[in-house]
Amino acid sequence: MIKRKKILIADHDISTLDFFTLMLSKLGFVVERAEDGQTALDKIREDGIPDLLILDLVLPKVSGWEILKAVKADKKMSNIPVILLSEINDVKEIVEAFELGADDYIVKPFNFLVVLARIRSALRNNILISQLAAREKRLTLAEQLDAGIKNGIEKLQNEIEDLITKVIDNKDAEAASFQADFSEKAVKVKKMFSKIKKSIDMTETEWRSLKSKEIGMPVLEKLPVNAVKF
Repeated sequence: MIKRKKILIADHDISTLDFFTLMLSKLGFVVERAEDGQTALDKIREDGIPDLLILDLVLPKVSGWEILKAVKADKKMSNIPVILLSEINDVKEIVEAFELGADDYIVKPFNFLVVLARIRSALRNNILISQLAAREKRLTLAEQLDAGIKNGIEKLQNEIEDLITKVIDNKDAEAASFQADFSEKAVKVKKMFSKIKKSIDMTETEWRSLKSKEIGMPVLEKLPVNAVKF
């Protein structure tokens, strides 16, 4: 079962809240609403982090600007996509919004189809960023595992070599047959470990190549929304 995306909308205009609630609910989204900024913050902290925030910049109690700053400053919430609504079409204000971490800035009055397209774009971009973050985490864990395996093999090789030396240095005639048999098997074990190490080294090379071609999180987060291709 596909989880429905939850969108929290904060706007002082009841008619705007009613419109968004009706239209987005019909499209399958779970919609939560707040008439002031403090209620919006309380809902985020108490009712669970939403998949998207739509904030009017002019809100009672706590402004949209303050909510944006609070969300982006909190590690648990910083990845929430935020779309800002404003009646002011000012370049400096729009630039400031993006510098603070907003994913989009929409000027009122708006066309709902355009807003819907931007909502979907923000959600897709957030999924992409989450996938890249998960991939980087998997690569890091794999590298740590690889380092642990290599370290264990090296220690085991050293122990085997020490054991071989002790057996070969044993001059007891009765142990001659055992020495020959042990030495033969030990050589095979060493060759096996050598192959394992070679395989791990090849895997490391592939990981490094893969990681060098990926878009790093800091770079991706700075890209404009429309710069990400799907």
